[in-house]
Amino acid sequence: MAVLRNGLKFSRLCSLNKTKLLPELTVTRCKFFHSNNRLRDGRNDVIFTKYVRNNKNKLYFQCSSSLQTESAEKGLIKEPDEYVQSIFDGLKNHDRGSLARAITLIETSNPTKKVQAKALLNLILHDQKANEVHSLKGPKTFRVGLSGPPGAGKSTFIETFGKFLTEKDHKVAVLAVDPSSSRTGGSLLGDKTRMPELSRDMNAFIRASPSRGTLGGVTRTTNEAILVCEAAGYDIILIETIGVGQTEFVVADMVDMFCLLIPPAGGDELQGIKKGIVEVADLVAVNKCDGDLVSAARIIQGEYMSALKFIRKVNLNWSPQVLRISSITKEGIPELWKNMCEFRETMSKTGDLERKRADQKKIWMWNYIKDNIMDLFRSHPVVREKISVMEDRVSHGVLTPGEAADMLMRDFMKD
Repeated sequence: MAVLRNGLKFSRLCSLNKTKLLPELTVTRCKFFHSNNRLRDGRNDVIFTKYVRNNKNKLYFQCSSSLQTESAEKGLIKEPDEYVQSIFDGLKNHDRGSLARAITLIETSNPTKKVQAKALLNLILHDQKANEVHSLKGPKTFRVGLSGPPGAGKSTFIETFGKFLTEKDHKVAVLAVDPSSSRTGGSLLGDKTRMPELSRDMNAFIRASPSRGTLGGVTRTTNEAILVCEAAGYDIILIETIGVGQTEFVVADMVDMFCLLIPPAGGDELQGIKKGIVEVADLVAVNKCDGDLVSAARIIQGEYMSALKFIRKVNLNWSPQVLRISSITKEGIPELWKNMCEFRETMSKTGDLERKRADQKKIWMWNYIKDNIMDLFRSHPVVREKISVMEDRVSHGVLTPGEAADMLMRDFMKD
Protein backbone atom coordinates (compact mmCIF):
# COMPACT_ATOMS: atom_id res chain seq x y z
CA MET A 1 0.00 0.00 0.00
CA ALA A 2 1.26 3.48 -0.79
CA VAL A 3 2.30 5.39 2.29
CA LEU A 4 -0.24 8.11 3.10
CA ARG A 5 1.73 11.30 3.46
CA ASN A 6 1.15 14.15 1.03
CA GLY A 7 -2.66 14.07 1.09
CA LEU A 8 -3.50 13.78 -2.60
CA LYS A 9 -7.28 13.35 -2.56
CA PHE A 10 -9.29 10.70 -4.37
CA SER A 11 -10.86 13.24 -6.75
CA ARG A 12 -7.41 14.40 -7.83
CA LEU A 13 -6.28 10.80 -8.36
CA CYS A 14 -9.30 10.12 -10.54
CA SER A 15 -8.55 13.18 -12.66
CA LEU A 16 -4.97 12.01 -13.08
CA ASN A 17 -6.29 8.63 -14.18
CA LYS A 18 -7.81 10.32 -17.20
CA THR A 19 -4.31 10.77 -18.57
CA LYS A 20 -4.42 7.00 -19.15
CA LEU A 21 -0.89 6.45 -17.86
CA LEU A 22 -2.05 3.11 -16.47
CA PRO A 23 -5.42 2.54 -18.16
CA GLU A 24 -5.61 -1.13 -17.20
CA LEU A 25 -6.15 -0.19 -13.54
CA THR A 26 -9.28 1.37 -12.13
CA VAL A 27 -9.34 3.15 -8.80
CA THR A 28 -12.44 2.10 -6.89
CA ARG A 29 -11.70 3.49 -3.45
CA CYS A 30 -8.87 5.59 -2.11
CA LYS A 31 -8.62 8.30 0.52
CA PHE A 32 -5.08 9.53 -0.06
CA PHE A 33 -2.26 8.76 -2.41
CA HIS A 34 1.47 9.11 -1.90
CA SER A 35 4.25 9.20 -4.45
CA ASN A 36 7.96 9.52 -3.97
CA ASN A 37 7.93 11.84 -6.97
CA ARG A 38 5.96 15.06 -6.79
CA LEU A 39 2.70 15.15 -8.74
CA ARG A 40 2.14 18.55 -10.28
CA ASP A 41 -1.14 19.89 -11.61
CA GLY A 42 -1.48 20.47 -15.31
CA ARG A 43 1.57 18.52 -16.39
CA ASN A 44 1.69 15.46 -18.58
CA ASP A 45 5.08 14.22 -17.32
CA VAL A 46 3.61 12.84 -14.12
CA ILE A 47 5.33 9.59 -13.09
CA PHE A 48 3.40 7.20 -10.91
CA THR A 49 5.48 5.22 -8.46
CA LYS A 50 2.40 3.80 -6.82
CA TYR A 51 -1.05 3.30 -8.26
CA VAL A 52 -3.63 1.96 -5.87
CA ARG A 53 -6.65 -0.22 -6.32
CA ASN A 54 -8.71 -1.42 -3.35
CA ASN A 55 -10.78 -4.46 -4.27
CA LYS A 56 -12.74 -6.37 -1.66
CA ASN A 57 -10.31 -7.82 0.87
CA LYS A 58 -7.15 -7.44 -1.22
CA LEU A 59 -5.03 -4.38 -1.83
CA TYR A 60 -3.15 -4.18 -5.10
CA PHE A 61 -0.28 -1.86 -5.96
CA GLN A 62 1.89 -1.35 -9.01
CA CYS A 63 5.44 -0.01 -9.17
CA SER A 64 6.72 1.84 -12.22
CA SER A 65 10.08 0.05 -11.82
CA SER A 66 8.77 -3.44 -12.38
CA LEU A 67 5.24 -2.81 -13.71
CA GLN A 68 4.13 -5.98 -11.96
CA THR A 69 0.92 -6.01 -9.99
CA GLU A 70 1.34 -7.46 -6.53
CA SER A 71 -1.09 -8.07 -3.70
CA ALA A 72 -0.93 -8.03 0.06
CA GLU A 73 -3.48 -8.63 2.74
CA LYS A 74 -5.45 -5.56 3.71
CA GLY A 75 -3.75 -3.68 6.52
CA LEU A 76 -0.36 -5.35 6.03
CA ILE A 77 1.39 -1.99 5.70
CA LYS A 78 0.08 0.66 8.06
CA GLU A 79 0.10 4.41 7.78
CA PRO A 80 3.03 5.77 9.84
CA ASP A 81 2.03 7.61 13.00
CA GLU A 82 3.66 10.77 14.33
CA TYR A 83 6.33 8.86 16.26
CA VAL A 84 7.38 6.83 13.21
CA GLN A 85 7.33 9.92 11.00
CA SER A 86 9.50 11.84 13.48
CA ILE A 87 12.07 9.01 13.53
CA PHE A 88 12.12 8.87 9.73
CA ASP A 89 12.58 12.64 9.47
CA GLY A 90 15.40 12.40 12.02
CA LEU A 91 17.10 9.69 9.96
CA LYS A 92 16.93 11.88 6.87
CA ASN A 93 18.55 14.67 8.89
CA HIS A 94 21.33 12.26 10.02
CA ASP A 95 20.31 12.48 13.67
CA ARG A 96 22.16 9.88 15.77
CA GLY A 97 19.43 9.80 18.42
CA SER A 98 16.80 8.95 15.80
CA LEU A 99 19.05 6.17 14.50
CA ALA A 100 19.35 4.65 17.97
CA ARG A 101 15.57 4.83 18.50
CA ALA A 102 14.95 3.30 15.07
CA ILE A 103 17.15 0.26 15.78
CA THR A 104 15.49 -0.16 19.18
CA LEU A 105 12.11 -0.08 17.47
CA ILE A 106 12.95 -2.82 14.96
CA GLU A 107 14.52 -5.01 17.66
CA THR A 108 11.45 -4.95 19.90
CA SER A 109 9.20 -7.95 20.45
CA ASN A 110 6.19 -5.80 21.43
CA PRO A 111 3.34 -6.40 18.91
CA THR A 112 2.36 -2.73 18.75
CA LYS A 113 5.95 -1.61 18.26
CA LYS A 114 6.39 -4.24 15.55
CA VAL A 115 3.64 -2.55 13.52
CA GLN A 116 5.43 0.77 13.90
CA ALA A 117 8.71 -0.86 12.87
CA LYS A 118 7.10 -2.20 9.67
CA ALA A 119 5.77 1.27 8.86
CA LEU A 120 9.23 2.79 9.39
CA LEU A 121 10.94 0.18 7.20
CA ASN A 122 8.32 0.77 4.52
CA LEU A 123 9.14 4.48 4.50
CA ILE A 124 12.86 3.73 4.29
CA LEU A 125 12.44 1.25 1.44
CA HIS A 126 10.33 3.68 -0.59
CA ASP A 127 12.88 6.44 -0.07
CA GLN A 128 15.73 4.08 -0.93
CA LYS A 129 13.97 2.97 -4.10
CA ALA A 130 13.47 6.57 -5.19
CA ASN A 131 17.18 7.30 -4.69
CA GLU A 132 18.18 4.19 -6.67
CA VAL A 133 16.22 5.47 -9.67
CA HIS A 134 18.51 8.51 -9.84
CA SER A 135 21.71 6.52 -9.15
CA LEU A 136 23.62 5.37 -12.22
CA LYS A 137 26.61 3.86 -10.40
CA GLY A 138 24.83 1.22 -8.36
CA PRO A 139 24.54 1.18 -4.56
CA LYS A 140 26.09 4.15 -2.77
CA THR A 141 26.78 2.16 0.38
CA PHE A 142 29.16 -0.70 1.07
CA ARG A 143 28.31 -3.49 3.51
CA VAL A 144 31.16 -5.52 4.99
CA GLY A 145 30.70 -8.56 7.20
CA LEU A 146 33.50 -9.36 9.66
CA SER A 147 33.58 -12.81 11.21
CA GLY A 148 36.01 -15.18 12.78
CA PRO A 149 36.68 -17.43 15.76
CA PRO A 150 36.68 -16.07 19.33
CA GLY A 151 39.90 -14.20 20.07
CA ALA A 152 40.66 -13.29 16.45
CA GLY A 153 40.72 -9.58 17.37
CA LYS A 154 37.57 -8.49 15.52
CA SER A 155 36.63 -5.59 17.83
CA THR A 156 40.20 -4.23 18.00
CA PHE A 157 40.44 -4.46 14.23
CA ILE A 158 37.20 -2.49 13.81
CA GLU A 159 38.57 0.21 16.13
CA THR A 160 41.64 0.65 13.90
CA PHE A 161 39.88 0.12 10.58
CA GLY A 162 36.95 2.38 11.51
CA LYS A 163 39.26 5.28 12.42
CA PHE A 164 41.12 4.71 9.15
CA LEU A 165 37.84 5.09 7.23
CA THR A 166 36.56 8.15 9.10
CA GLU A 167 39.85 9.91 8.42
CA LYS A 168 39.05 9.39 4.73
CA ASP A 169 35.70 11.21 5.23
CA HIS A 170 33.58 8.05 5.32
CA LYS A 171 30.68 7.68 7.73
CA VAL A 172 30.97 4.29 9.43
CA ALA A 173 28.23 2.36 11.21
CA VAL A 174 29.24 -0.67 13.28
CA LEU A 175 26.64 -3.30 14.13
CA ALA A 176 28.19 -5.61 16.71
CA VAL A 177 26.47 -8.79 17.84
CA ASP A 178 27.05 -10.04 21.38
CA PRO A 179 26.18 -13.61 22.47
CA SER A 180 23.22 -14.06 24.81
CA SER A 181 23.35 -16.34 27.81
CA SER A 182 21.59 -19.67 27.29
CA ARG A 183 20.59 -19.61 30.98
CA THR A 184 19.62 -16.03 31.78
CA GLY A 185 19.14 -14.62 28.27
CA GLY A 186 21.29 -11.60 29.12
CA SER A 187 24.17 -10.11 27.11
CA LEU A 188 27.20 -8.12 28.21
CA LEU A 189 27.17 -5.83 25.13
CA GLY A 190 30.74 -4.82 25.88
CA ASP A 191 32.14 -4.45 22.35
CA LYS A 192 32.31 -0.66 22.73
CA THR A 193 34.93 -1.03 25.47
CA ARG A 194 37.40 -2.21 22.81
CA MET A 195 36.56 0.77 20.57
CA PRO A 196 37.18 3.85 22.77
CA GLU A 197 38.47 6.11 20.00
CA LEU A 198 35.87 5.10 17.42
CA SER A 199 33.09 5.56 20.00
CA ARG A 200 34.01 9.24 20.33
CA ASP A 201 34.20 9.80 16.57
CA MET A 202 31.19 11.81 15.34
CA ASN A 203 31.46 10.15 11.91
CA ALA A 204 30.99 6.72 13.45
CA PHE A 205 28.05 4.98 15.08
CA ILE A 206 28.38 1.78 17.11
CA ARG A 207 25.44 -0.36 18.14
CA ALA A 208 25.79 -3.61 20.08
CA SER A 209 22.84 -6.01 20.00
CA PRO A 210 22.19 -9.37 21.70
CA SER A 211 21.98 -12.49 19.56
CA ARG A 212 18.95 -13.78 21.55
CA GLY A 213 19.82 -17.35 20.68
CA THR A 214 19.87 -16.77 16.92
CA LEU A 215 22.42 -19.00 15.21
CA GLY A 216 24.86 -17.87 12.55
CA GLY A 217 26.56 -15.05 14.47
CA VAL A 218 23.95 -12.35 13.83
CA THR A 219 20.53 -11.30 15.15
CA ARG A 220 17.12 -11.68 13.52
CA THR A 221 16.97 -7.92 12.89
CA THR A 222 20.52 -7.22 11.68
CA ASN A 223 19.31 -6.96 8.09
CA GLU A 224 16.81 -4.21 8.98
CA ALA A 225 19.41 -2.43 11.11
CA ILE A 226 21.62 -2.18 8.02
CA LEU A 227 18.83 -0.43 6.09
CA VAL A 228 18.23 1.99 8.96
CA CYS A 229 21.94 2.90 9.16
CA GLU A 230 22.04 3.52 5.41
CA ALA A 231 18.96 5.75 5.67
CA ALA A 232 20.81 7.81 8.30
CA GLY A 233 23.60 8.59 5.83
CA TYR A 234 26.27 6.03 6.75
CA ASP A 235 28.03 4.78 3.63
CA ILE A 236 30.19 2.02 5.20
CA ILE A 237 28.38 -0.59 7.30
CA LEU A 238 30.54 -3.00 9.31
CA ILE A 239 28.78 -6.03 10.81
CA GLU A 240 30.77 -7.79 13.50
CA THR A 241 29.48 -11.25 14.34
CA ILE A 242 29.99 -13.15 17.56
CA GLY A 243 32.85 -15.67 17.67
CA VAL A 244 31.78 -18.33 15.17
CA GLY A 245 32.77 -21.79 13.97
CA GLN A 246 33.14 -23.34 10.53
CA THR A 247 29.46 -23.49 9.58
CA GLU A 248 28.18 -20.17 10.96
CA PHE A 249 28.24 -17.64 8.13
CA VAL A 250 24.70 -16.24 7.93
CA VAL A 251 26.19 -12.75 7.75
CA ALA A 252 27.47 -13.56 4.24
CA ASP A 253 23.84 -13.40 3.05
CA MET A 254 23.37 -9.77 4.14
CA VAL A 255 26.62 -8.04 3.12
CA ASP A 256 28.40 -7.07 -0.09
CA MET A 257 31.75 -8.43 1.04
CA PHE A 258 32.46 -11.10 3.62
CA CYS A 259 35.81 -10.84 5.39
CA LEU A 260 37.12 -13.67 7.55
CA LEU A 261 39.54 -12.73 10.33
CA ILE A 262 41.74 -15.50 11.70
CA PRO A 263 44.49 -15.47 14.35
CA PRO A 264 48.06 -16.55 13.51
CA ALA A 265 47.35 -20.00 14.97
CA GLY A 266 44.42 -20.60 12.67
CA GLY A 267 45.15 -24.18 11.66
CA ASP A 268 46.94 -25.78 8.75
CA GLU A 269 46.19 -26.13 5.04
CA LEU A 270 43.68 -28.91 5.68
CA GLN A 271 41.74 -26.60 8.00
CA GLY A 272 41.43 -24.10 5.15
CA ILE A 273 40.26 -26.67 2.62
CA LYS A 274 37.37 -27.81 4.85
CA LYS A 275 33.97 -26.74 3.57
CA GLY A 276 32.33 -23.97 5.51
CA ILE A 277 33.10 -20.38 6.38
CA VAL A 278 36.35 -20.21 4.37
CA GLU A 279 34.46 -21.30 1.28
CA VAL A 280 32.21 -18.20 1.26
CA ALA A 281 34.87 -15.64 2.28
CA ASP A 282 35.71 -12.87 -0.22
CA LEU A 283 38.79 -11.94 1.78
CA VAL A 284 40.83 -13.69 4.48
CA ALA A 285 42.82 -11.49 6.87
CA VAL A 286 45.40 -12.91 9.25
CA ASN A 287 45.20 -10.56 12.24
CA LYS A 288 47.71 -9.94 15.07
CA CYS A 289 50.69 -9.93 12.70
CA ASP A 290 53.02 -8.16 15.11
CA GLY A 291 55.71 -8.94 17.67
CA ASP A 292 56.52 -12.61 18.15
CA LEU A 293 53.54 -13.66 16.02
CA VAL A 294 54.88 -12.31 12.71
CA SER A 295 56.50 -15.60 11.68
CA ALA A 296 53.40 -17.59 12.66
CA ALA A 297 51.21 -15.16 10.66
CA ARG A 298 53.36 -15.62 7.56
CA ILE A 299 53.10 -19.39 7.85
CA ILE A 300 49.31 -19.38 8.21
CA GLN A 301 49.03 -16.90 5.31
CA GLY A 302 50.88 -19.32 3.06
CA GLU A 303 48.75 -22.25 4.27
CA TYR A 304 45.49 -20.49 3.48
CA MET A 305 46.72 -19.14 0.12
CA SER A 306 47.47 -22.72 -0.85
CA ALA A 307 44.13 -23.95 0.49
CA LEU A 308 42.07 -21.37 -1.44
CA LYS A 309 43.41 -22.77 -4.71
CA PHE A 310 41.40 -25.96 -4.09
CA ILE A 311 38.14 -24.16 -3.26
CA ARG A 312 35.64 -23.30 -5.97
CA LYS A 313 35.20 -19.55 -6.40
CA VAL A 314 32.01 -17.95 -5.12
CA ASN A 315 32.23 -15.40 -7.93
CA LEU A 316 34.01 -16.03 -11.22
CA ASN A 317 35.08 -12.38 -11.40
CA TRP A 318 36.90 -12.35 -8.06
CA SER A 319 39.68 -14.39 -6.48
CA PRO A 320 39.84 -14.12 -2.66
CA GLN A 321 43.18 -13.05 -1.24
CA VAL A 322 44.90 -13.71 2.09
CA LEU A 323 46.40 -10.62 3.71
CA ARG A 324 48.39 -10.06 6.89
CA ILE A 325 47.30 -7.17 9.13
CA SER A 326 47.97 -5.79 12.57
CA SER A 327 45.39 -3.79 14.49
CA ILE A 328 48.12 -2.52 16.85
CA THR A 329 50.78 -1.33 14.38
CA LYS A 330 48.20 -0.70 11.59
CA GLU A 331 50.33 -2.71 9.20
CA GLY A 332 48.36 -3.94 6.19
CA ILE A 333 45.26 -1.79 6.86
CA PRO A 334 45.67 0.43 3.74
CA GLU A 335 46.28 -2.66 1.59
CA LEU A 336 43.19 -4.30 3.05
CA TRP A 337 41.01 -1.29 2.21
CA LYS A 338 42.50 -1.16 -1.30
CA ASN A 339 41.53 -4.80 -1.79
CA MET A 340 37.99 -4.06 -0.60
CA CYS A 341 37.70 -1.11 -3.01
CA GLU A 342 38.87 -3.32 -5.89
CA PHE A 343 36.25 -5.89 -4.95
CA ARG A 344 33.52 -3.25 -4.84
CA GLU A 345 34.55 -1.76 -8.18
CA THR A 346 34.73 -5.17 -9.86
CA MET A 347 31.36 -6.29 -8.55
CA SER A 348 29.72 -2.99 -9.49
CA LYS A 349 31.04 -3.02 -13.05
CA THR A 350 29.79 -6.56 -13.69
CA GLY A 351 26.43 -5.90 -12.02
CA ASP A 352 27.08 -8.69 -9.51
CA LEU A 353 26.69 -6.32 -6.55
CA GLU A 354 23.10 -5.40 -7.38
CA ARG A 355 22.23 -9.00 -8.22
CA LYS A 356 23.74 -10.15 -4.94
CA ARG A 357 21.63 -7.72 -2.94
CA ALA A 358 18.51 -8.77 -4.82
CA ASP A 359 19.21 -12.46 -4.09
CA GLN A 360 19.88 -11.66 -0.43
CA LYS A 361 16.43 -10.09 -0.09
CA LYS A 362 14.84 -13.35 -1.27
CA ILE A 363 16.97 -15.38 1.14
CA TRP A 364 15.90 -13.25 4.08
CA MET A 365 12.26 -13.39 3.04
CA TRP A 366 12.42 -17.18 3.50
CA ASN A 367 14.33 -16.81 6.75
CA TYR A 368 11.55 -14.61 8.13
CA ILE A 369 8.97 -17.15 6.97
CA LYS A 370 10.79 -19.93 8.84
CA ASP A 371 10.95 -17.85 12.03
CA ASN A 372 7.30 -16.81 11.83
CA ILE A 373 6.11 -20.33 11.12
CA MET A 374 7.73 -21.53 14.35
CA ASP A 375 6.07 -18.67 16.25
CA LEU A 376 2.70 -19.53 14.70
CA PHE A 377 3.18 -23.19 15.56
CA ARG A 378 3.91 -22.50 19.22
CA SER A 379 1.01 -20.03 19.53
CA HIS A 380 -1.57 -22.36 17.95
CA PRO A 381 -4.32 -22.99 20.56
CA VAL A 382 -4.44 -26.79 20.21
CA VAL A 383 -0.66 -27.17 19.93
CA ARG A 384 -0.06 -24.90 22.91
CA GLU A 385 -2.29 -27.09 25.10
CA LYS A 386 -0.61 -30.35 24.02
CA ILE A 387 3.06 -29.31 23.98
CA SER A 388 3.68 -29.97 27.68
CA VAL A 389 1.85 -33.33 27.48
CA MET A 390 3.86 -34.44 24.45
CA GLU A 391 7.13 -33.33 26.01
CA ASP A 392 6.32 -35.34 29.13
CA ARG A 393 5.50 -38.47 27.10
CA VAL A 394 8.69 -38.15 25.06
CA SER A 395 10.86 -37.67 28.16
CA HIS A 396 9.35 -40.84 29.75
CA GLY A 397 9.80 -42.90 26.58
CA VAL A 398 6.06 -43.34 25.89
CA LEU A 399 6.41 -41.71 22.47
CA THR A 400 9.37 -41.22 20.19
CA PRO A 401 10.26 -37.61 19.34
CA GLY A 402 9.24 -38.21 15.74
CA GLU A 403 5.80 -39.56 16.68
CA ALA A 404 5.13 -36.64 19.01
CA ALA A 405 6.20 -34.15 16.37
CA ASP A 406 3.91 -35.78 13.77
CA MET A 407 0.94 -35.64 16.14
CA LEU A 408 1.49 -31.96 16.89
CA MET A 409 1.91 -31.20 13.19
CA ARG A 410 -1.38 -32.93 12.39
CA ASP A 411 -3.15 -30.82 14.99
CA PHE A 412 -1.52 -27.70 13.60
CA MET A 413 -2.49 -28.54 10.00
CA LYS A 414 -6.15 -29.26 10.81
CA ASP A 415 -6.96 -25.56 10.83
